[in-house]
Amino acid sequence: MAANFKEFWQKHFSGSDDRILSPGFFLRLAAVGLALFLLTYFLFSWTIATVVHSRKEVIVPDIMGRSSMNALQSLSDQNLAMEIEGQEFNDKVPIGTVLRQTPAAGTTVREGKIVRVVFSRGGESVYTPNLIGLPLRNAELLLRQRQLVLGEVSESYSLKADKGTVLSQDPKSETSVSKNTMVQVVVSAGLPPAGIVMMPDFRQKKTDEAQQWAAQNNVQLDIAEDSGSLFPGGTIIEQDPQPDTVVQPGSKVTLTVSARKGEGAPGKEFRVHYEVSQSGSQRHIRVVALGKNGEREIFNGLRDPGSKIDLTVPYDGAQKIRIFVNGILVEERPVK
Repeated sequence: MAANFKEFWQKHFSGSDDRILSPGFFLRLAAVGLALFLLTYFLFSWTIATVVHSRKEVIVPDIMGRSSMNALQSLSDQNLAMEIEGQEFNDKVPIGTVLRQTPAAGTTVREGKIVRVVFSRGGESVYTPNLIGLPLRNAELLLRQRQLVLGEVSESYSLKADKGTVLSQDPKSETSVSKNTMVQVVVSAGLPPAGIVMMPDFRQKKTDEAQQWAAQNNVQLDIAEDSGSLFPGGTIIEQDPQPDTVVQPGSKVTLTVSARKGEGAPGKEFRVHYEVSQSGSQRHIRVVALGKNGEREIFNGLRDPGSKIDLTVPYDGAQKIRIFVNGILVEERPVK
């Protein structure tokens, strides 16, 4: 059998029936193998290059000194990804802040590029957490976890927030402060007693409701229009004073109303629906629309557990919607 095998190889590959395999055969075989390897390599390289270069070029943003949430948001805006390369102690930079990034800010890369970052493990500075919408007890525990101290607690009546819920804070959330800094808070004292008139939240509502309230409480309304608003015409988009502010009889209230034309045109609007979690306490909800003209806030307010938010936004006003709960980005959805 060995002899037959040898004769077969000699006949088909050595070019001779009466001599053993020559060194030239192995050279030819190696040349063919090398050619196949080079062909495969160049085809693979061409395929990868085609895929990569089909992506749009973007500029790497500067995320140095930013918190993890803000850094991730900035990279997401450019369709870039983030990879945590490590963490280092740094007394001068707050915990959770970007110390270094690779590639550097200003570098031109393709979409989908991974930006590697090193975060600070902290030192003497920390970021203040978002306390709005939390019961006072929970807010105090959260401050202790961040090595901060609950400072002066004052009360204010509220039409929406349950008694004992944090309405505002100073310093504001995501502020870099020294450890053991005191954070002052204002908590809800519940519904106001009879005789005290407080400003309701008229945002995303129609002017008829505001006019009825103003007439009942002897308040003057001043209407301003915003033709560049994302909302359908006649929708209240801003107010002064803000919700839960005490309003005196005879005082003036300014409402900014959308003057957008073409309200109700078919196919020109989409709805944003969000349901607040059933558990826990009130939450601070913020909805932002991102479009060609930048970022526009379309909702900002406290909402009870289990409540629903329904908004109507024109298609040409946004490309993406971002939803923040207590200052944290929880959802990003494209406009479809």
